[in-house]
Amino acid sequence: MLSRLRHPLSAVGLTTALTLPWVFVWATGNAHSLSDFQTVAVSGVAVLGASFMLAWAAETAEKDVPRAFALAVLAVLAVAPEYAVDALYAWTAGANVGTDAGLEAANLAVANMTGANRILIGLGWSGIALFTVYRTLSSEDPAVVREPGFLKSKVQLDRDIATEIAFLLAATAYAFFVPLGGGIGITDTIFLVGLYAIYIGIVIRGDVEDHEEQVGVPAYFQGLSKGPRIASVLLLFGYSGGMIYTAVHPFAEGLEHLGLSLGIPPFFMIQWIAPLASESPELIVVAYLVNKARSTAGFNALISSKLNQWTLLIGTLAVVYSIAAGSIGTLPFDEKQQAEIWITAAQSFFAIGVLTNFEISVREAVVLLVLFTSQVVAEFWVIQTMGEAQATELSILILYAYTALYLVLGGALFVLRRGELRAIFDRTAANARNALPGGSEAVEHAD
Repeated sequence: MLSRLRHPLSAVGLTTALTLPWVFVWATGNAHSLSDFQTVAVSGVAVLGASFMLAWAAETAEKDVPRAFALAVLAVLAVAPEYAVDALYAWTAGANVGTDAGLEAANLAVANMTGANRILIGLGWSGIALFTVYRTLSSEDPAVVREPGFLKSKVQLDRDIATEIAFLLAATAYAFFVPLGGGIGITDTIFLVGLYAIYIGIVIRGDVEDHEEQVGVPAYFQGLSKGPRIASVLLLFGYSGGMIYTAVHPFAEGLEHLGLSLGIPPFFMIQWIAPLASESPELIVVAYLVNKARSTAGFNALISSKLNQWTLLIGTLAVVYSIAAGSIGTLPFDEKQQAEIWITAAQSFFAIGVLTNFEISVREAVVLLVLFTSQVVAEFWVIQTMGEAQATELSILILYAYTALYLVLGGALFVLRRGELRAIFDRTAANARNALPGGSEAVEHAD
């Protein structure tokens, strides 16, 4: 009996059981009959179970496809709910062009998008780095280098993420110019979506690496013959993606309603609480990988998700807006959201600077976390204690101040690490040439 409980399929059965209450509620259309707390509980447990399935699918797939591509698929599915939430606001904006309601919805779309991107770095990258180092207190992780001195321990990253870093830097550089166009337009869509398509074209043609030795569920599925193994991966991806897509939005709405009942401003909820809920599958997956001492794969997934959101998510907004409007248009936003885009780009610029040497130290993770949380707390305090007009004006000043700080810190890192940056671009160029028909250039390590 005990051996059966330890069988990998028992773990699959347990995670499936976590999703079944939500499947029943969703299939019977009774979600509206639940209280906010019940909705958060049932959908949240379903997201937890689905996140484990998603991680197992990505790990199993590494036997048949390049790891970068498997993690890119994981990233798309994990953040799909964020696309759905943003698309809803963009659609509302397009359907109400020229009205106050339309402009408000457009601002909410941008706020939700920038909030999600900043959470992914400010809480995701920093939090997972700190968790990775903390885990080494009780277990070994070859990616962690423990060094004497205050906050000097660090997590070493896979140098194969050079391509992701280069494309993320290109998207970040472009993002600084988006506000200058008066909104997010089709030109932005073409550039950003095209950038992501080129990235996928490169990584999908990469070699299938010697994958790490797996244990548990992924090891069981990798031991199957190719047909059943691929079918298992597709089933896990499909089921977990469906659960996440249907459950995260109610989960986020339930949290929003609970927050509003506690007096948290609606705009603040939409920018921070809703994206935090929609990012939860991604963070759960990465925490799971780190807990298995696979912090390298975990960080690869986080960086892939950031690239995904910083290209496809932004590009999607103009498309949805134009479809709803009935003609090609530009999603508008006000001065506040213009500042939000610039601080989001500046945070990304600094975070990329941190990763250019393929390491993130505890000190760097703490700086990312403190900068993110202090800005959110400062803005929340302003919103809660001042009138709307004064609060908006001061909030914009706070955003510009933090933008400048991120740019100064990031610029200093890029100057100090310019040699590493050149190596990243060289490696990316070599990978791009190898992706072309007949390409077989040896790729040197980016060091």
